Amino acid sequence: MIIIPALDLHQGKCVSLTQGRLDKETVYSNEPVFIAKLWQSKGAKRLHLIDLDGAYSGAVQHWEIIKQIRNSLSIKIEFGGGVRSLKTVSELDKIGIDKIIIGTIVLSNPKEAKEIVKNFKEKIIVAVDVKENKIAIGGWKEELPIKITEFLEKVKSLGVKEIILTDIDKEGMLEGFNFDKIYSILNEIKDFNFEIILSGGITTIEDVKKVKLLESFKVKGLIIGKALYAETIKFEEAVKIFS
Repeated sequence: MIIIPALDLHQGKCVSLTQGRLDKETVYSNEPVFIAKLWQSKGAKRLHLIDLDGAYSGAVQHWEIIKQIRNSLSIKIEFGGGVRSLKTVSELDKIGIDKIIIGTIVLSNPKEAKEIVKNFKEKIIVAVDVKENKIAIGGWKEELPIKITEFLEKVKSLGVKEIILTDIDKEGMLEGFNFDKIYSILNEIKDFNFEIILSGGITTIEDVKKVKLLESFKVKGLIIGKALYAETIKFEEAVKIFS
């Protein structure tokens, strides 16, 4: 298992949102490239890079910054936020993004999603964003009355092997990881046999230890954002838990 620091972009800055809400934003830096290099220097093996403006608008907005970050790092980058077409995935592939996150398009345009996975299968991760046990799409603005298992049936049919499971209710709250909720979801979806990255609510080193207990569910990574920036968790300490 690996610790994956998050870097969320909004209007060219490195920020953190509470439950994905732009009206609850904390700006951590005006220099996202510097922050990306900082995480690499601390030993990160992978960066979780999200274009929030892209997620909300439906099209990637921060192309130049994404390119600068890619050119500044040697570690893997997973990117999401506004990835809604094969053309966008192709462009991200050309600039060297290692893993590309899709979500909304799985439901809004399944035909295009199928083409994306057909052409870039090993690179594609699907975001499974859960809010009050419903799937949220469109930058988390829209909740759908669709069961998690129903959504994952569609993901599985595409041939995707890796998902990011995010607990939106806890995202950016610094109130702790909801172990019981995530354990219940993982137990419910275990037969899908996805490789899983978890996200949402990680606040203390004790939360990281709890995630370690979920390794048997094929949890391979943990995304941490606000807790690292607010320094309620030290990156180096979190890495030790998984080493």
